Amino acid sequence: MARTESSMLPLGTPAPDFKLPDTISGETLSFEEIAGSHATLVMFICNHCPFVKHVLDELVRLGNDYDRDRVGMVAISSNDVTGYPQDRPERMTELARSKHFPFPYLFDQSQNVARAFNAACTPDFYIFDADRRLVYRGQLDDSRPGNDKPVTGKDVRTALDALLAGQPVAEEQKPSIGCNIKWRE
Repeated sequence: MARTESSMLPLGTPAPDFKLPDTISGETLSFEEIAGSHATLVMFICNHCPFVKHVLDELVRLGNDYDRDRVGMVAISSNDVTGYPQDRPERMTELARSKHFPFPYLFDQSQNVARAFNAACTPDFYIFDADRRLVYRGQLDDSRPGNDKPVTGKDVRTALDALLAGQPVAEEQKPSIGCNIKWRE
């Protein structure tokens, strides 16, 4: 299993805007339509990655644990579906419905959104504050497939909780580790 780290986009970077189709509702959604009043969590995931499968239940818990008006959340898949057909939009819909995703699951067919975020791996996490500035990028927590550490979402939850409490997010952040985004040739 190849391991790729997050690129660690500079803190303070403005949120890239996008308009992508939601594989659950069929609507086209933008960052502004997803954004929460206090924070917005953008997660780059895909269907087939073992790192994503390892944390998927925690991502659903995160979506259910935070008030959607205060914390907007979205998952985006940017993988090349020609080489990885299990990441096709209809398969994304199946996964989202079977796991009861409480957030949209967007398809980035052009891969331009992944490039705008400088996303490198799945899963990869970005949290923006109320001013749409990047305050967190990196790992969900210390758990990885096979390392026997529990999946808690600690790092992302700590950052979200700080924003909700009006506190600064710690600048010491660990990169996420996962499968590389499957770029088209």
